[in-house]
Amino acid sequence: MNYRILVINPGATSTKIAVFDGESCIWQKTLSHSVDDLSGYDALIDQVPYRKRLIEEELKRGIDVAGFGAVVGRGGILAPIPGGTYEVSDELLSDAGSFRYGEHASNLGPILAGQFAAAAGCGAYVVDPVSTDEMVPVARPSGLAGMDRVCRFHALNHKAVARVVAEGMGRRYEDVNFVVAHLGTGITVGAHVRGQVVDVFDPMSEGSMSVDRAGSLPVTQLIDECYSGRYSHREMKRRVNGGGGIFSYLGTKDMRDVERLVTEGDETAIMAVNAFAYQAAKDIGAMAVVCRGEIDRIILTGGMVRFKYLADEIIARVKFLAPPEVIPGEEEMSALAFGALRVLRGEEPAKNYAASRLG
Repeated sequence: MNYRILVINPGATSTKIAVFDGESCIWQKTLSHSVDDLSGYDALIDQVPYRKRLIEEELKRGIDVAGFGAVVGRGGILAPIPGGTYEVSDELLSDAGSFRYGEHASNLGPILAGQFAAAAGCGAYVVDPVSTDEMVPVARPSGLAGMDRVCRFHALNHKAVARVVAEGMGRRYEDVNFVVAHLGTGITVGAHVRGQVVDVFDPMSEGSMSVDRAGSLPVTQLIDECYSGRYSHREMKRRVNGGGGIFSYLGTKDMRDVERLVTEGDETAIMAVNAFAYQAAKDIGAMAVVCRGEIDRIILTGGMVRFKYLADEIIARVKFLAPPEVIPGEEEMSALAFGALRVLRGEEPAKNYAASRLG
């Protein structure tokens, strides 16, 4: 069986590619895209030939394109679907390419994967896309009829680190309960119950503040602000998602600057970071309740947990709930490869996108 896997992970300003041989990453490259590089493309979908050409040029330096057993792409904003590995089908490509459910660079992942898989004569897959939705029915009502909560989170990294921790415990992911907090540009805290993420805070509209997102806000004050006449609809959207969070207090989105200010004893910075940690800890506590207090581990992951002061503040508040584990950064490339590998090995079946759509 051929276990060589090409991984393609498109982002807003880069395309990460890697080749895995089984569980081993044997080659990896990040292709950066400047503003000038992308300025000539009116629509995001128009970037596909450009990104494909760059990938082909890199692979020609010594990687046999025909030698892959699978190609896996980052799944974009698709229909709500349960987690897992999905075959890239016509329906999936249509939803990704039309941006039916949302526009993001990761939507190019399945499109590029499908094209390279066709050239290699192998299967194309996506794994745990952003739109992964395993929320239980009771978690959906918001408190206002007709306005249900949305399931949107860093599903790929959530499930990847959860599998890593479960394996380290000598357990299966499907047999444990975790609370996972991904602390990156966005913050998502989810309750993982026996292999299903049954509840999660949507980073665009609720939960803890993040680097530049406001998170949950006092709703009546927010309504007053919206109707104050000082901001347009678009300006309010930008204010809470892009102008909120740590940035609104300190005027920087660079956590290295924030860490420096805290080290120097800046009182405003310490207050903002302490509030950030306090809110993240509250979210973890809420998800502990979702798990009925039966938690095997609390996992902190994402780039921001490299900020030791922040991580320590969160851990100090939640460690009584369950043993904490810190896994800095993201495991996206290996998570994509391992999802395809499980299918190639027959450990789990590839799912059908059209049959799995929840909406």
